[in-house]
Amino acid sequence: FGGLLSFGHAMFLGSAGYASAHAAKVWGLTPELAILFGTACAAVLGWLAGMLAIRRQGIYFAMITLALAQMVFFFSLQAPFTGGEDGIQAVPRGRLFGIVDLDDPHAMYAVVLVIFVTGFGIVYRAIHSPFGQVLKAIRENENRAISLGYDTDRFKLLAFVLSATLAGLAGATKAIVFQLASLTDVHWSMSGEVVLMTLLGGMGTVFGPVVGAAVIITMQNYL
Repeated sequence: FGGLLSFGHAMFLGSAGYASAHAAKVWGLTPELAILFGTACAAVLGWLAGMLAIRRQGIYFAMITLALAQMVFFFSLQAPFTGGEDGIQAVPRGRLFGIVDLDDPHAMYAVVLVIFVTGFGIVYRAIHSPFGQVLKAIRENENRAISLGYDTDRFKLLAFVLSATLAGLAGATKAIVFQLASLTDVHWSMSGEVVLMTLLGGMGTVFGPVVGAAVIITMQNYL
């Protein structure tokens, strides 16, 4: 929405998945704490990556995010706690807040739906706020936004961190739901899928990426 095309969001999705899976399986955290931990890790990683990439624009920004994502991929391949090519398997789902049994498919899908609606609501609220209007101004004409007194780098960094956090929320939830964190989630092809979903549904919109994701996932499963 802010005009930042990232080729590296797999690093946030995958790293949050690994963090969540490790927290749940090794540390024995409850699913809600494991998901929060994975999401927080993605937010921190997003801030670090954003600090390195945000001052570049266009293809340069995209290439920096891709390079950083590849670094995370090779780290995930070599790090002892990620399980290498096998990943982290048999991640326990547990009980959400000690009440909701996530081994029950109906309960699990309901929780995923709540998380999706929450994330969607955050995005919708953000882009319809003054913050979102500034991002739109930056996308349309960054120099004019600067002339109006806005610190565009700060706004772009906040948008990037928010995006990384939501990607991390998805990755952490995915690790608990599928009981697996693997290299697939940090591979560059995952970032490519995200970009394709966005382009297919329409950039700069709220519902576009959702439609794009639905189309891509449907094609992957039924064609």
